Amino acid sequence: MSSPAEGVVRTVAAAGGAVWRPAEDGGIEVAVAHRPRYDDWSLPKGKLDRGEHALGAACREVVEETGLHVVVGRRGRTTRYPVDGVPKRVDYWLMRRVGGDFLPNDEVDELRWLSPEAAASQCTHDHDRQVIADAARSDVPRETPVLLVRHGRAGDKHSFDGPDELRPLDGKGRRQAQRLAEALALFGPTEIASAPPLRCRQTVQPLAEALGLPVRDCPEIGEQGFAADPQAALDLVEGLLEPRERPGVTVLCSQGGAIPSVLQALGVHGHEVPGLLPPAAKGSVWALGGRPGALVADYYRTFGPDADAPGTR
Repeated sequence: MSSPAEGVVRTVAAAGGAVWRPAEDGGIEVAVAHRPRYDDWSLPKGKLDRGEHALGAACREVVEETGLHVVVGRRGRTTRYPVDGVPKRVDYWLMRRVGGDFLPNDEVDELRWLSPEAAASQCTHDHDRQVIADAARSDVPRETPVLLVRHGRAGDKHSFDGPDELRPLDGKGRRQAQRLAEALALFGPTEIASAPPLRCRQTVQPLAEALGLPVRDCPEIGEQGFAADPQAALDLVEGLLEPRERPGVTVLCSQGGAIPSVLQALGVHGHEVPGLLPPAAKGSVWALGGRPGALVADYYRTFGPDADAPGTR
């Protein structure tokens, strides 16, 4: 790959987590970490490794620095600030603690669980306070119970000699499926469902095998089912967005002829422009939470290497 142009200062890419757990008063507590190297209090984070996506880096850093087990929720804030004159970008995700215990290590020697207000006061840097304030919001959900996946690339349907329902993933599509299996596992899926086409099932099969979950047939979310009864697909997704007695995440794999229309019916628009269909590239994911008309809708075009990760330029 070519090197950055001479004189261009490359952004340092980092990622981290606003790790939270339910508090006895019905609110939340946020984990803040003391770093002996800098003698400061901050949120767990670190630089991206070579060829890494920011989401994977965020989870890796949280585990390395805290030892906690977490599941990913919605995107948090992105902070930008200079370090020794070099621009730095830190992408955050909200992460619910589901297990594990903190053990002091070389990077973090103390971890405290505090209310958002106390955590903000404890933190040394203003940019961490912005992330905590976002995590404490009560008007948007912290978790995303629906992951709406477009199947991976499956070649050209006009050159496939057979029923379109049986058209399989091509080489790139299989690589996309493997990458999705690694990334979507971070959300802690509890259920996986797929539209009938083989390429849809193949897209989520590596994830299902990694988690030991079955892939449930879901014809109503496919193109043919959606064309026959759009309301059935909408009812399905709306039902999965309803609050659950136990937290859970459902992965739904569908097609490009259904996903944008379902999203638009839920109030999601391309570039937030009413009437413009939202994107749904092959191998992409929409992480959804909340209620129709007021959704958290995070779009992941790809889980490939971050543009600012080492080794990508």
